[in-house]
Amino acid sequence: MIEMNFTWNGEAFEGEFNYGNLTVSGDETKGFRPFQLMVSSIAVCSASVLRQVLEKQRMTVTELSVDADVTRDESKANRISAIALHYTIKGEELNADKVEKAVKVAAKNCPMAQTVEGVVELTETFEIV
Repeated sequence: MIEMNFTWNGEAFEGEFNYGNLTVSGDETKGFRPFQLMVSSIAVCSASVLRQVLEKQRMTVTELSVDADVTRDESKANRISAIALHYTIKGEELNADKVEKAVKVAAKNCPMAQTVEGVVELTETFEIV
């Protein structure tokens, strides 16, 4: 089990981690908003797994970025209902068919994406530049 502690500092919650502090607040002027952290966790986890899959397939990735378009449902507590991830990939010997398969493998192997499966609609697209 992994334990985390967040303490209210009067304006936001603070968490202390090995690589620095994390400030979380519903007020974006005070810290990261919870939905931003959730979306970034899914986007970065998915992109990290994708990079690993591409490297295992012997495709050299020199740049990888991911954009996330988020849809929220105001009628249901403003929950996240959909996230569209778009990868921009630059590298050597990148084959579009293999990249497409790698994107599918990454989606199935990202723990953060799997956590919200069936609750948040996740879609992935990519472009090779």
